Amino acid sequence: MTICQIEFATPEYDEAVNLRMEVLRRPLGLIYTPEQLAAEWDNLHLAAFDNSGRIVGYLNLTPENDTIVKMRQVAVAPSEQGKGVGTALVEDAEIRAVQLNFKEITLHARKTAVPFYLKLCYELLGNEFEEVNLPHFKMRKSTNF
Repeated sequence: MTICQIEFATPEYDEAVNLRMEVLRRPLGLIYTPEQLAAEWDNLHLAAFDNSGRIVGYLNLTPENDTIVKMRQVAVAPSEQGKGVGTALVEDAEIRAVQLNFKEITLHARKTAVPFYLKLCYELLGNEFEEVNLPHFKMRKSTNF
């Protein structure tokens, strides 16, 4: 597996959007609007590729300000879940956040994903809330690791 940054509006980005649709949106009966995707033009897009060059994981980092970056749209292909792809993506994103001088990573975790992030030393912030019709929790991690 290889993890690398991909650019917005490239064939790799389109493949990543398809993966996100399959994993995150289609099961909820949702789609991405052109406006939602256009808003990602300046995000940092990370993709995990298997040995055949197929995208098997994705996440993006969206700067909230000079010190905080938000991890979003974490998706792993169903056939690759439980094989370390998500952990590798998050760890790579953390390294990049440090290199970019961010002090904190935040995210909105689906309730079912909270144990995954807790294992990676993210902490819960506040109470459960609803987003895309699912229970979520805000989580964060300092980049002083």
